[in-house]
Amino acid sequence: MFTFKNLTVFRLAPGWSATVDQIESGLDKGRFVECGATQEQSAGWVPPRGTADGPLAETVRGQWLMRLMVEQRVLPGAVVKRRIEEIAAEIERTTGRKPGRKQTKELKDQATLELLPMAFTKRSAVNVWVSPDSGFVVLDTSSPGRADEVVTLLVKALDGLSVQALHTEESPAAVMADWLLTGEPAADFTVDRECELKSGDEMKSVVRYARHPLDIDEVRQHITQGKMPTRLAMTWNGRVSFVLTEGLQLRKIEFLDGVLEAQGSAEERFDADVAIVTTELSRALTALIEALGGEHTVVM
Repeated sequence: MFTFKNLTVFRLAPGWSATVDQIESGLDKGRFVECGATQEQSAGWVPPRGTADGPLAETVRGQWLMRLMVEQRVLPGAVVKRRIEEIAAEIERTTGRKPGRKQTKELKDQATLELLPMAFTKRSAVNVWVSPDSGFVVLDTSSPGRADEVVTLLVKALDGLSVQALHTEESPAAVMADWLLTGEPAADFTVDRECELKSGDEMKSVVRYARHPLDIDEVRQHITQGKMPTRLAMTWNGRVSFVLTEGLQLRKIEFLDGVLEAQGSAEERFDADVAIVTTELSRALTALIEALGGEHTVVM
């Protein structure tokens, strides 16, 4: 199933266009290849439908879909440390002296190269959705580092593509604070039962509520004393629940009962789910941006 659990959203820079065939050709140059014996990480594009021989770029109702696969060799630090100690002990036994700081650093590289071929690998995939009509570029990740990695590879693969960070006129933290203080979120949104509040002073005090009513004096008191929301659980239109962060990310996305009920073959379910997911998320994002004062555009 092609869906999203977390959203990091960018804005597609104007003036770029491409056909599906052009996108396919660009992605094919960065097709995923498994890690080599001494390679710590490999990243590349794979078919979003999950079929080995499928296209790397899918289009469903005008929405473009891609998937980046990342494979990493898992090499625990304790294992590397033990191997360094073994090599260092052998050097001391044969030469009569302990390795210095510079040589110890070289031993780490040596130990890593020795151990990598024996290390297990783990894989993770990031779904990518490009919406030409709304101008959203959406990544299924909450990690800024991973988002930067995906964007870099996407821009490298697709000639002329440029994306920009998405900013709103009002900060998510300020708007979330207002919703909690007044108990009146924007239209079509409801506040749920999870929240994180953090102080801006040197103490960086944090208060978290989970599965707890938020329309209480205690929450309002924390805000009036200077703590600001960094995360707030919400639901849009009774259809999509998520946790909004101060950095304008959506986490823990959940489509509520009755939203995803596709039937038919695997391919039919894929197309139906994608159509529903992209439609619902596009509408939710548009409503959220409006609730945060609209999009802030930088005049060059």
